[in-house]
Amino acid sequence: MIELRTPREITEMRAAGSFVGEVLTELRARSAVGVNLLELDRMAHEMIRERGAESCYIDYHPSFGASPFGKVLCTSVNDAALHGLPYDYAIRDGDLVTLDFAVSVDGWVADSAVSFVVGTPRAEDLRLIATTEAALDAAIATAVVGNRIGDISAEIGRVSREAGYSVNTDFGGHGVGRTMHGDPHIPNDGRARRGFPLRAGLVFAIEPWLIEGTDRIFTDPDGWTLRSLDGSRAAHSEHTIAVTDDGPVVLTARPA
Repeated sequence: MIELRTPREITEMRAAGSFVGEVLTELRARSAVGVNLLELDRMAHEMIRERGAESCYIDYHPSFGASPFGKVLCTSVNDAALHGLPYDYAIRDGDLVTLDFAVSVDGWVADSAVSFVVGTPRAEDLRLIATTEAALDAAIATAVVGNRIGDISAEIGRVSREAGYSVNTDFGGHGVGRTMHGDPHIPNDGRARRGFPLRAGLVFAIEPWLIEGTDRIFTDPDGWTLRSLDGSRAAHSEHTIAVTDDGPVVLTARPA
């Protein structure tokens, strides 16, 4: 069921969004060569505890997960595209890292993801990351009253294809509110002027993700991490946004 939030509820959701943005900014700053993925998860766990928030991940067990996730942060490295389960791995020079984080604060959820290179970057990685960010920006700009879900999807697909990437639509954006995943589903490709009409009060996450050489994925033996079928690298950018009469509001904006 698609739910509309009141202006007061959207204001209440800003606390969760701000916290998610702050945590991702802090974890990105702490991500360096030699830092272990389990240490990043521990840092996130401690920040959640200090804030009095609740993780959306630790007990999360959807049909596609082998077991409850058990961690509070998704850490996807290099060929890992989504749902990276933290494990005993020390970040290396040149790794492409994606951090995906969702929590509930005072009963409201926010969800966001950021990709970046630690140490010496490859030009191909920077281009891949920049494309997901450009697709996200274009999609957010389209999230205005009077447009439709298909307009958001079409913009993500357009930016991605124009940059030469193929698009996987198995996982995409989703409604956000009292729970992490709700209606509507927002595919990362689609047809403009189709789908549910955008109305003030809609709150959802938009999350373009791309793989350098393919759009096909498989599940790692850990039962969670989704990796590229050809071993090429992946990037993922995500924000939780609210549709308002004054335009889209990015609830998970990160500190400058």
